[in-house]
Amino acid sequence: VQLQASGGGLVQAGGSLRLSCAASGRTFSSYPMGWFRQAPGKEREFVAAISWGGGRTYYTESVQGRFALSRDNAKNTVYLQMNSLSPEDTAVYYCATTRKAVTDYAVNSSYDYWGQGTLVTVSS
Repeated sequence: VQLQASGGGLVQAGGSLRLSCAASGRTFSSYPMGWFRQAPGKEREFVAAISWGGGRTYYTESVQGRFALSRDNAKNTVYLQMNSLSPEDTAVYYCATTRKAVTDYAVNSSYDYWGQGTLVTVSS
């Protein structure tokens, strides 16, 4: 499985960005997808995840109500819509997936495949 994250960039506080994660593989629709981020000098942290069918989504508290996940299995792509961005959201954002069943979407070790990351910079 190969993941390609895109959509990062520079945005002013209060603005929006939509990240995309395109996956290879014919069984993409069977995989859960997660987004993590890593700010300079900090550890990678969980942002959001979506179940394989898209029926369940999970968000870390700091992005709840501002970020929204969706997936288009026909396009093998997951989208992370980010609204009301603040400088605290500045980080490299990574998408991740796994072929295994996930019991905890919020931990790095639940995922086997990672994208290369896309940089999001929010200016104040």
